[in-house]
Amino acid sequence: MKVTAKKNEQVANMVFASIYPLYLNRLVKNGRTKEELNQVIEWFTGYDEKKLQELIEEKVTFGTFFKEAKIHPNEHLIKGVVCGYRIEEIEDEFILYKQCRQMEKLIDELARGRKMDKILRQG
Repeated sequence: MKVTAKKNEQVANMVFASIYPLYLNRLVKNGRTKEELNQVIEWFTGYDEKKLQELIEEKVTFGTFFKEAKIHPNEHLIKGVVCGYRIEEIEDEFILYKQCRQMEKLIDELARGRKMDKILRQG
């Protein structure tokens, strides 16, 4: 599937605080924890638990969330298909959409029981 400017803008305008509980509920159903979710998000974005909570309380959009993030240098190792989009084929002009899908891929791997060192691309 191809990303469009409209789709990129829709994701940019979504409020992170409205999606975070969905991530968390999915993980809890699969036996994972909030701490593990936050660990994955921190690895990818650089946001520690305190900053993550501030962003949730401020109801920032994904646009702001990713603009202020310090994306991990190993993000290029996150590959695969999420929601019908092959991450490595998403064009650079849609970097926000790509980053959102990369984070969702990490969360998906966590939900599926993958080991943390593999999720965090540590070897």
